[in-house]
Amino acid sequence: MSEWERLQSDIIACARCLRLRQYCATLAQQKRAAYREWEYWGKPVPNFGSPEAQLLIVGLAPAAHGANRTGRMFTGDRSGDFLYRALYAAGFSNQPHSYHREDGLQLRNVVISAVLHCAPPQNRPSREEIAHCKPFLERTLELLPKMRGIVALGQIAFRECCSLFRKKGWLQRTPRFAHGMLVWQPPAPFLLASYHPSQQNTFTGRLSFEMLHQVFCQAAQLLQQPVHECPERIGPFTKFGNK
Repeated sequence: MSEWERLQSDIIACARCLRLRQYCATLAQQKRAAYREWEYWGKPVPNFGSPEAQLLIVGLAPAAHGANRTGRMFTGDRSGDFLYRALYAAGFSNQPHSYHREDGLQLRNVVISAVLHCAPPQNRPSREEIAHCKPFLERTLELLPKMRGIVALGQIAFRECCSLFRKKGWLQRTPRFAHGMLVWQPPAPFLLASYHPSQQNTFTGRLSFEMLHQVFCQAAQLLQQPVHECPERIGPFTKFGNK
């Protein structure tokens, strides 16, 4: 078993957070009416993608009836529909939709992870639960030898990624979260922030498809730039609009 496979197995077998494990197991039994024929995953959701990827995407946590049902990050809910359409448009996947683990979706040069690997009630994890899951994100970073950048989806993911950057000496202080915020001090990897593609953000227009698509287009451009030609930068990468 490779170290990457071991990490995936350790994530799936994790039982550190009793509240989260009970919640996910209960969801798997009760189910939503629309998915009553599904056999819910109901366990911690592993990373999605190849460890040879250059880009890491970090979300908040699996959705209760999305990844907690399907067993694959951002799969089976509207947030995932929004995200994968943007990834496809930017060239990071082979198709714009993600329904289940056997739907043929393949990521290109991307790994998708999260701050938490279990769905939290009301999407509100405790600080203790975030701390319990943090070693998995640290191991994920260590096992991506070609990683050149991270896209953090949402304020919590951005904060936790900044914490890891500080621990590695890649960042001195955590900047204020903003959509389009770029943190880059070469030769360290870059960190690019985006609003999370939650229904609350997408339905209200706070995050449009074009805004998210632009983030991944920017990430693709950054991956192509030689590190020795890149200046240090902490600030908005470009003008993303006023939303």
